[in-house]
This record gives sequence, structure tokens and C-alpha cells, in this order.
Amino acid sequence: MKYCKDLTVVSVEHLTEKYVLIKLTDQEPLPEMMPGQFVEVRVDGSPQTFLRRPISINNVVAGKNELHLLVAMIGEGTRQLGTLHSGDRLNVMYPLGNGFTLPAKDPSTGVMARHLLVGGGVGVAPLLFLGSRIKEMGGEATFLLGARTEKDLLMLEAFRQVGRVFVTTEDGSAGEKGFVTNHSILNEEHFDYISTCGPKPMMVAVARYAEKADIPCEVSLENKMACGLGACLCCVEKTNDKGNICICTEGPVINAKRIWQD
Repeated sequence: MKYCKDLTVVSVEHLTEKYVLIKLTDQEPLPEMMPGQFVEVRVDGSPQTFLRRPISINNVVAGKNELHLLVAMIGEGTRQLGTLHSGDRLNVMYPLGNGFTLPAKDPSTGVMARHLLVGGGVGVAPLLFLGSRIKEMGGEATFLLGARTEKDLLMLEAFRQVGRVFVTTEDGSAGEKGFVTNHSILNEEHFDYISTCGPKPMMVAVARYAEKADIPCEVSLENKMACGLGACLCCVEKTNDKGNICICTEGPVINAKRIWQD
């Protein structure tokens, strides 16, 4: 079920000059949400922002009845979101789209599948929620996070509280130098599933690695989504099996083989 409600701002934390973490709550219990789903927020106070803005669900803290959104302030609409304060109201349509496939236990051994979560830039946002859910299920998430520089790495402490964290930076200022697909862990360890979100070139590279390694891989696409309901056709993506699909309704999480193949 989808909801359209005015949620209350608990806090607004400016992580960097570009990124802000907005925590929201409601008087009623928040509905069930899945890692990988997203919301559409209405931007008030910005005369030139007519359409809602799609934002990945960064985390859901059931004990506090909180919904967290990691926002990159890159345009007038998202910059306006960064001016919110505790106690303000934000109109949110949620939860939208389909989420990541959660890892399962091996029926013969009872061991949880090993899950690698690869993110870059603001694309790390939905991976925290996914990693948290994996931890709740008794598994261990391994995060591989990439950025241009150390200053661009986001929420590392939050990720470390959930699972193992490995880092790459293009300039070598933190972790291993290079791209996520160059990290040594890919040669040293085996994983049963890969989930990734971030810049398209990064996700394509991760998907190609997964295909060569014969590892199931899901990608969370960041297409433009004006409505979130499949009506505006802004987010259409070509697939290998069904022609064109609306990512907001059949995604944003999709099996990489459906859209990218060598």
C-alpha cells in the first residue's frame, strides 16, 4: 500500500556542504518498507520546483519510528530540502518501487548467503537499510564504498555499525586507490550476491564483474522519476526481455542481466 502524508522532521544533519541527512517520523507507526524502495517528496517554498523529487530510503529505524533520507543538494529543489528544520512538515509519497532481494540461508547448512553491497556517491543511501536488514536476519553485510576523495565518503561510521566496510577513492586519500571494481577484496573473497547503487558507469562495471564471476547481481537505477507511479514515463529503461519498462514501478531495483549484458 502507498501513502501520501505530511511527516514531521525530527532532525536535519548536514554531513557535508553537499549532503544532508533528513530524519522523519509520524504520529502513527510507519508502514513496512523494503531496502531499495524510494519516496517522492513535495518541495514547498521553491517556486520553480513543480515536480516531486525521488529519494532513496536510507534507513528505517523501527524502534524510533523514523524514516531517514540521504539527500544530495544539487539543484534548487534538493537545496530547499536542506533548509528544513526540526518540527517542519514534509509531504512524502511512499513506499514506492520494488526493493532488493534479501539473502537466504542455505537449506542444507543453515548458513546465510554472503552479500556484497557496492555503492558510490549518494548511491550508498539504500545500502545502509539493506545492510541493516541483513544484520537483523542474522547475516553479515560487506560494504564496498567508492568515492573520488576521502571527503566524499558518506556515513562510514553508520555502515561500520552494520557490517564490514571496505573503501576505494580515486585519489587514494582513503582505502585503496582506484575504482570499486579494482578493490583487492574481489579477488580475495567469494560472495553469493551483489547489490549495487551509484553512478551508472560504476554499476555497469560491477554488473560485468558479477557476470564474469557468475554471481547474481541487482542494480538500483537512479533514472529521473517525476511521478513515481508509472504515469509520466520519465524513467523508461530498455530491457533485454520485455522491451521498455518504467523503473519507478518495476524497479528501481532490477536484475543486472535484464538491462546490461556484454
